[in-house]
Amino acid sequence: MTTSPNWRGAAPPTDETPTQEAASLKRLLLLKAQSRKLMGELLRPHRRLMGWIAVVVLLENAARLSVPYLVKEGIDRGIPPIVDGEGSRTLLTIVGLLLVAVLVQAVTRQAFLQLSGKIGQQILLTLRRRVFSHFHRLSPAFHEDYTSGRVISRQTSDMDAIDELLEGGFDGLVTAALTLVGTSVLLLVLDLKLGLVALCCAPALWLLTRWFRVESAKAYRRTRETVAIVIVHFVETINGMRAVQAFRREGRNQEIFEVVNDDYRQANVRAFWLVGTFMPGIKLIGNVTMAVVLIYGAYLAIDDKVSVGVLAAFLLYLRQFFEPMQEISQFFNTFQSASAALEKLSGVLAEEPSVSEPERPTTLGDARGAVSFERVWFEYVEGRPVLPNLNLSIPAGQTLAMVGTTGAGKTTLAKLVARFYDPLDGRVTLDGIDLRQLSEEDLRRAVVMVTQENYLFTGSVGDNIRFGKPNASTEEIVGAAKAIGAHDFISKLPQGYDTDVANRGGRLSAGQRQLVAFARAFLADPAVLILDEATSSLDVPSEQAVQKALRTILAKRTAIIIAHRLSTVEIADRVVVMEHGNIVEDGSPAELIAGGSGRYSDLHDAWLASLA
Repeated sequence: MTTSPNWRGAAPPTDETPTQEAASLKRLLLLKAQSRKLMGELLRPHRRLMGWIAVVVLLENAARLSVPYLVKEGIDRGIPPIVDGEGSRTLLTIVGLLLVAVLVQAVTRQAFLQLSGKIGQQILLTLRRRVFSHFHRLSPAFHEDYTSGRVISRQTSDMDAIDELLEGGFDGLVTAALTLVGTSVLLLVLDLKLGLVALCCAPALWLLTRWFRVESAKAYRRTRETVAIVIVHFVETINGMRAVQAFRREGRNQEIFEVVNDDYRQANVRAFWLVGTFMPGIKLIGNVTMAVVLIYGAYLAIDDKVSVGVLAAFLLYLRQFFEPMQEISQFFNTFQSASAALEKLSGVLAEEPSVSEPERPTTLGDARGAVSFERVWFEYVEGRPVLPNLNLSIPAGQTLAMVGTTGAGKTTLAKLVARFYDPLDGRVTLDGIDLRQLSEEDLRRAVVMVTQENYLFTGSVGDNIRFGKPNASTEEIVGAAKAIGAHDFISKLPQGYDTDVANRGGRLSAGQRQLVAFARAFLADPAVLILDEATSSLDVPSEQAVQKALRTILAKRTAIIIAHRLSTVEIADRVVVMEHGNIVEDGSPAELIAGGSGRYSDLHDAWLASLA
C-alpha cells in the first residue's frame, strides 16, 4: 500500500544550502557525462551506416538549397528571352534541373527514413536489453530501495522519449544545421550587402535559442522526474490494492495522486510555455528580417544594384533559413526530454552490484553443504550492527532451526547465506570456500531460499514449478509436486498442471502458492535449502502435509529453517536461539526443552499452551 509518494531519486525542487547545491551540480554533471558516454556506446556499432546517412543528408540538403538559386537563374536568365519574343532553351534546362532537385530530395528522404529507422530501432533494442539485463545483475539491496514504479518508468516513458528523438529529432537538427550554414553562405555569395542585412538577425536568434536551450533542459528534466513519481505512486497503489481497500485508504491515496499528478501537469505546462514563447519569437524575428530585406532589396533593385532574380532567391533562402528554426525548437523539445530520460537510464546502468561477481571464481563442484560464519559483522545502517561478530558452523546435511524475536537477525543471516548481501567484516563460507569467491551460477545452484511471500509468475502451475529447473520434464515436475504434497490439489485444478495461476498466483490460495514454491525448490535440488517463515501462510492441513514432506525434502541436504511455528522447528536436528544478532542458546530441540529454564523452553511451553 502507498500512503505517501516515494520521492527517492525524484525529489521536487527545495531550498538547498550551498553545499547541497554543489553536490547537486556535481551529480548533474556526472549524469550528463554518463549519458553522453552511453549514447556514444550505443551509436558506435553503427558508424558505417551513419556514414551513409551523412551522405544521404548532404545530398538532400544540397538539392534543397539549389532550388532558390535555380529560381534566381530562371528569372534572370530564362525569362528575359521569352519576354523579348524569343525562345529560351535555358528556361527549359532550369526547369529540368528543378525537377531533378525535387526528385533527389524525395529519394534521399526515403533513404534517410529507412536507414535512420533501422539504426534507431536497433539502438532501442540494445538499450532495452541492456537495461533489463542490468536490473537482473543488481543486488537485492538495490531493488529494495529502487521502487518497481521507477523501474517501469525507465523501461516505458524514458524509452519512449528516446524513441521519439531517434525517429525524427536528429534528422531535424542535422537538416536545420546544414540549411542554416548553407543558406548563410549563399546569401553572402549572392549579394554581400543584402546578405549582411539579412544576417543581422543572428544575434537575436542566438540569444533566444540559448535561453530556450537552458530553460527547456530544466523543464524537461522536471517532467521526467514528475512522471516517474506518478508512475511510482500508481504502481504501488495498484500492487497494494488489497491493503488499500482493507484499510480504506482510497481517499488518501487519491489525494496523494492529485498532488503528484498536478506536479506533472505543472511541469508540462512550463515546458509548453517555453515552446509557445520560443516559436513565435523565431517567427517574429523572421518576419521582421524578411520585411527589412524586401524593403532594402527593392530599393537596390530599383537602382539596378540587385537583380529581381537575386531578390527572389533572397526571400526564398530567408524562408528556408527561418523554417529550420521551427525544427530546431521541436528538436530541443524532443532532445531535452530524451536527454533527461537518458540521464535516468545512464544513472541506472552506472549502478554497480553491491554483491559483485569474482574476477576469478573458485570452482565449487558438487557441494556438500557445510556452512560457516566466521566473525561476521553486518549492519544495514552505519553504527547499528545487526550481526556483531557472529560465529556459527553448520555441518553438511544438518537441519538447523533458528528462532528468536523479530529483529534478532535471523533473516539477515539467511540473506548472507544466499549472498543477497556480503558481510562488512568476516566471511561466510560454503564447504570452506568464501561465498565471495564463488560464481553466481555455482552459488545459486547450491543454495535456494524459500520465503513467506514467494512470487509466482504468470503462466501455468507446471511452468512455475519448472522455474526451479528450466529443462525439467513433466515427470520430474509431477514427482516434485508429489514429494512435497502438492500433487493432490494440483490434480483437482481445472487444467491440472496446465492451469494458469493468474497474476502473482491469484488463482491459488496462499497455502497452495507456498506448496508450489516448495515444489520449485525441491526440483532445484540444492545442497543448502533456506526456509524463511516458509510455512507461516499454510493452514493446519497443509502444514501437516508439508511437515511430512519436509523430512523427505531435507534428507541429505543442509537446511536452515527460520520459523515462529515450533511445529516446523521440531523436525530440526539443532536449534539456535538468537537475540540482538547473538546466539544465546544452541542445541537439539530435546536438549533445550530438557533444560527447562531457557528461552527455547519458554517458547515451547507457550506454544503447547496455545494448542490446549
